[in-house]
Amino acid sequence: MAFATDNNPTTSSSSALSAAPAALSGLKVLELGQLIAGPFAAKTLADFGAEVVKIEPPAAGDPLRNWRLLKDGTSVWWQVQSRNKRSLALDLRDPAGQEIVRTLAAEADVLIENFRPGAMERWGLGPDTLLERNPRLIVLRISGYGQTGPYRDRPGFGIVAEAMGGLRHLTGEPGRVPVRVGVSIGDTLAALHGVIGILLALQHRHATGEGQVIDVALYEAVFNCMESLLPEYSAFGAVRGAAGSALPGIAPTNAYRCADGSHALIAGNGDSIFRRLMALIGRPDLAADPALADNAGRVVRAAELDAAIGAWTAQHGVDAVLQALAAASVPAGRIYTVADIAADPHYAARGMLAQVRMDDGSLLAVPGVVPKLSRTPGGHRRNAPALGQDSDAVLREIGLTPRQIQALKDRGIVGGGAA
Repeated sequence: MAFATDNNPTTSSSSALSAAPAALSGLKVLELGQLIAGPFAAKTLADFGAEVVKIEPPAAGDPLRNWRLLKDGTSVWWQVQSRNKRSLALDLRDPAGQEIVRTLAAEADVLIENFRPGAMERWGLGPDTLLERNPRLIVLRISGYGQTGPYRDRPGFGIVAEAMGGLRHLTGEPGRVPVRVGVSIGDTLAALHGVIGILLALQHRHATGEGQVIDVALYEAVFNCMESLLPEYSAFGAVRGAAGSALPGIAPTNAYRCADGSHALIAGNGDSIFRRLMALIGRPDLAADPALADNAGRVVRAAELDAAIGAWTAQHGVDAVLQALAAASVPAGRIYTVADIAADPHYAARGMLAQVRMDDGSLLAVPGVVPKLSRTPGGHRRNAPALGQDSDAVLREIGLTPRQIQALKDRGIVGGGAA
């Protein structure tokens, strides 16, 4: 199979990527999570060269395989979430499967899990057990509420974490039911915090040789991104709420309807930017008003400023509005659909519209790799695996014989074919 490079997303080339140095080459990662948070963290590491072995239940595998839109029986999301990984189909509830995990963890650098607190301990796979055999192991644990505290045993999905973390209360229009962000942002934020934790722990291990446990709670990852929410409540008793398309306390910045029915997002909240924007829309009086010289004064008159800007955008189509704003160096943009993204030349030039060749020969567009590293870039080196595709190979690497592997398959502890 061949894949697109970041530099030329329309040309397939696996050799170009395999020749590039990888920042995490040689890092051995064991992924025991499923669905979104844990696997996203492992995917991020795999994109930069980590050797990730994903452990899945033998019968059905990770449920994400069957989520949303399917192609040939498998979710196309799977091709993003599990690229660059190997799949070992293994029953974690069986003592023989648990011993295999302990053996793999003894040789791993990182173990990632996102089960409910206590599950790993019940299986004899708690951090104390694993670190006793491998003191250099870094264990990332992602859960809804963390490994401690009165809520630790509650089931916690991203949607609940987003609400508890304060995000849900801020979304939507004032006075209406708060709406959900259209993606699993709580899981993804937790995963990225987990990756940060792993990189910090690797730095500590480099200095001391010691592994450690990283405890990431979904709600805390969301809360960590809530900016001034808590200090404003502490200092002023202010409870921030939904503000639609505006950004409370910063003005002018909003979505403005154009003559063709589209909306332009305009951020004119910098002092000099504001003056350029007012000159562009024919309101030099507002540009010269001393009361509007800084953000504090503009916030008081935000509705007036939005009305002035909206009156101007309503006279022009969105393309003309954005061209004029770009010429005036005012930050602005349109609201993209995925069709807009797929057709955008900047996305393409930045390598964000990569393609992978599926088993049936068709091409599938997938997001490119971020962040961009100049010397050790990430890449799409391997398609997402079939369930248990690498079971035999992984088990042979830890010393099991073909007869032993077959015996485990016969008992239903291991799944998958030879690799």
